[in-house]
Amino acid sequence: MRVLIVNEAKSAVPRKFVQQWVSDVAIELRKKKIISAKQIAQELTLVFLDKKPAQKINFEFRGKDYATDVLSFDSMDPSSFGELVLCPEVLKRQSKEHGLTYQQELGYMLLHGILHLLGYDHELGEKEATEMFGLQDDIFEKLLKKIAAKKSVKSK
Repeated sequence: MRVLIVNEAKSAVPRKFVQQWVSDVAIELRKKKIISAKQIAQELTLVFLDKKPAQKINFEFRGKDYATDVLSFDSMDPSSFGELVLCPEVLKRQSKEHGLTYQQELGYMLLHGILHLLGYDHELGEKEATEMFGLQDDIFEKLLKKIAAKKSVKSK
């Protein structure tokens, strides 16, 4: 999956990590037959915003007056998979709350947003939430193990 990164936030985006993570997520989703080859060929746009603009968009589209971690937007363009809007400030705070590194939290929420773009919605009910978070946690754990294995090989 091609990734277009638009960084309008003050903090730097770990571009190499993001590109690799999205690619790995797409591979896992393809293995599970959740994403098509056509979708993998599309472009995912990632927009990184600071708190105030993220809060404004969250209010405009969801009626919630606070900055959130990730928002997903479908696209009408057949070459586009969709757009995710992420707020690094919120992700950094959440990473501390969840006992994760910033990159792990970013990866978790990228995966979360991609699942939303594929039609998963945890807000529809308990069954849908269980299905979405089960899939999300399964893929997240696999990708964390893959990263740990790569680090282990590099350190030898």
